[in-house]
Amino acid sequence: MKQYDVIIVGGGAAGFFAGINIAEQNPELKVVILEKAKEGLQKVKISGGGRCNVTHAEFIPQELIKNYPRGEKELLGPFHQFMTGDTIEWFEKRGVPLKIEDDGRMFPESNSSQTIIDCFLSEAKKHQVEVLYSQNVLDIQPSDEGFEVQTKEETYQCQTLLIATGSSVKFWKLLENLGHTISQPVPSLFTFNINDSRIKNIPGVVASYVEVSVLGTNLYSEGPLLITHWGMSAPSILKLSAFGAVELAKLDYKFQIEINFIRQSFEDCLDELKVLKQDLAKKTVFKSTQFDLPKRLWHQMVLASNMDEQTRWADLNKQQLEALGAQLTKAVFNVEGKSTFKDEFVTAGGVDLKEINFKTFESRIHKNLFFAGEVLNIDAVTGGFNFQNAWTGAYIASKAIAK
Repeated sequence: MKQYDVIIVGGGAAGFFAGINIAEQNPELKVVILEKAKEGLQKVKISGGGRCNVTHAEFIPQELIKNYPRGEKELLGPFHQFMTGDTIEWFEKRGVPLKIEDDGRMFPESNSSQTIIDCFLSEAKKHQVEVLYSQNVLDIQPSDEGFEVQTKEETYQCQTLLIATGSSVKFWKLLENLGHTISQPVPSLFTFNINDSRIKNIPGVVASYVEVSVLGTNLYSEGPLLITHWGMSAPSILKLSAFGAVELAKLDYKFQIEINFIRQSFEDCLDELKVLKQDLAKKTVFKSTQFDLPKRLWHQMVLASNMDEQTRWADLNKQQLEALGAQLTKAVFNVEGKSTFKDEFVTAGGVDLKEINFKTFESRIHKNLFFAGEVLNIDAVTGGFNFQNAWTGAYIASKAIAK
């Protein structure tokens, strides 16, 4: 049986970050990371299209927590302890400067996730954190000394155990055996499958800012909207999917959304259309795009309002004006399923947050059992927020463990 002070299960972002910080703060401790794959940090490698979206340039804890559909209130305290600015400083001190992009996402200046991986591997080596690969953990048992961790090859013994396995259904089963409650995992961050003649032939069109709500619920979001070959995507949809993860799963991903493409009320829009009817009387509606909409989207809205390409503004009747106003401000679409990004896949679900002490990220059920990252029922919208949760949890846990 191999003996360690600290065992970390999971060689991903949270696992490495915790291991390095524990060993750096307390070099006396013998630390090992057990990773089931042949190499670690796979999610870091593919995140942000291979550039690694390290964090997000949001420096106010109260604002940052708004990006977490699950974990919002629990993360407020932790973000006061270790925040975006601390993440930037941590990487810069170790030779990895970060840069901010226009949308607030932050990447290494090198534009390559390999920079982050190399940094972690060299820091782990420098602080003598042992990393063992192909170690699939099959069982965990509390013991007099702390915990016994069993893999196919070996049994390990430790005083302190940190779990950083991400969204692993298999591993959640082991944690249930230890008495923890697991919130039912459901997909978060997915795009909507919509089969509708209005958008069928215009994939690639982006409406720069829309309001979207799910009919019959309180779910609402706003932001850019992208029309795709299979339906709709971009931040307005992804945000809705994250905040509605549990509710939309219950609806079996079949529901209706209402979109306001121009962020005006139906009444205001109708008033404007009546003015346009006077001002552009001789022009065709089809060819005179309005409200800063993409031309191809405007064409579809016009055709869906009982007009053809030849209809002139002067000839519009009350019904046609109202139909166009409705298409622009309250267009209803049927969603019939979801598509998930394989690379950026995020799951809502994990260890119940009531069972965690967020001052230390220690289990309230077992002493010296800690958690970090997506193994907890915390998830975020896209943009570097899931990684920030991993860094914060891992850092706070490492401080408690190093003491």
